[in-house]
Amino acid sequence: MEFAYDDRTVELRQRLEAFLTECVHPAEPVHHEQVLAAGDPWARPPVMDELKAEARARGLWNLFLPDARYGAGLTNLQYAPLAELTGRSPHLAPEALNCAAPDTGNMELLAEFGSDAQRERWLAPLLAGEIRSAFCMTEPEVASSDATNIATRITRDGDHYVVDGRKWWSSGAMDPRCEIFIVMGKTDPDADRHRQQSMILVPRDTPGVTVRRGMTVFGYSDAPHGGHAEIDFTGVRVPAENLVGAEGTGFAIAQARLGPGRIHHCMRLVGMAERALELLCRRTLDRVAFGRPLAEQGVVREWIAESRVRIEQARLLVLKTAWLMDTVGNKGAHTEIQAIKIATPAMAEWVIDKAIQAYGGAGVSQDTPLAALWAQARTLRLADGPDEVHRASLARRELRRWS
Repeated sequence: MEFAYDDRTVELRQRLEAFLTECVHPAEPVHHEQVLAAGDPWARPPVMDELKAEARARGLWNLFLPDARYGAGLTNLQYAPLAELTGRSPHLAPEALNCAAPDTGNMELLAEFGSDAQRERWLAPLLAGEIRSAFCMTEPEVASSDATNIATRITRDGDHYVVDGRKWWSSGAMDPRCEIFIVMGKTDPDADRHRQQSMILVPRDTPGVTVRRGMTVFGYSDAPHGGHAEIDFTGVRVPAENLVGAEGTGFAIAQARLGPGRIHHCMRLVGMAERALELLCRRTLDRVAFGRPLAEQGVVREWIAESRVRIEQARLLVLKTAWLMDTVGNKGAHTEIQAIKIATPAMAEWVIDKAIQAYGGAGVSQDTPLAALWAQARTLRLADGPDEVHRASLARRELRRWS
């Protein structure tokens, strides 16, 4: 593995750093003020459209898609340091570049498994940033850490399928521009455990679809990622051609979708930790307590040193994982994908927590990005599978080497 960035990555990093400095960071307070003025936590602030237009004009668009037919054609290893930079402003930068979840995973899913008609109808406007999408897998009545538990039914009825069930934490569904839901449900409860599920495309305006409420994350709307919703599907009829892939392939498609999603989250988490460490250093150099700057306190220096060590360790593991995904595929990188999903959110949570501690009351207020960063890092210990599931799976894999 080559540690130096290639020429294309270096050039894109420079352009992206300039975009963050000149446009994104100055827009953070503007975005906050516009959301407050709208009186709706899931409102669509005008500044986001301005950022997207500027990013597209600068050629910073759809960087996440390795398929050059649809995106920038970057490898995972090339994209990793770019995604890390967007993590410095995770509530604005990813969407500004059309690289925000859940649209990224949904676009990858449609690009790989969608029919030509599905790609034309839904992938094209997603790639253009004209609409947003939602991913509906998790359910309130079952332990969704085991995706085979899902109870939503997708029943064939002539030339249609009928969808019945309730989903929650449906990422993206609260965005006013969300037009399509990708829903996972059971088409054959009697089939093999991993062949019972299918995925189907449900337009938001289909009769029988009811968005019950938005779900907050530690009180935050998480609106830049489209928000999360609890949704009822009651007798929802959609054409049979809306099925993604074949019946019984839903579980496999979900796993294919979640692999890249997990590493994208981890890439951004490294950037979140870097921003927290920068804020920690700036605060402790400027703030005086008991006659000297906080940065001269031994415990603070330990926080800073430990933060740097943890960030570097996580970054190297993320880069190794990206390299493996490029060279041996997602399946060959399965161990490392699980390892970064365990280690990186915990690392970022720890670093952000120390920055919050250094800021005192300001650290948990709206006056710094730290509280929102911490909420996101903590949430990612649950998203795409909780720590415990990944640890159990990783341990089984390790034990098989010696049994």
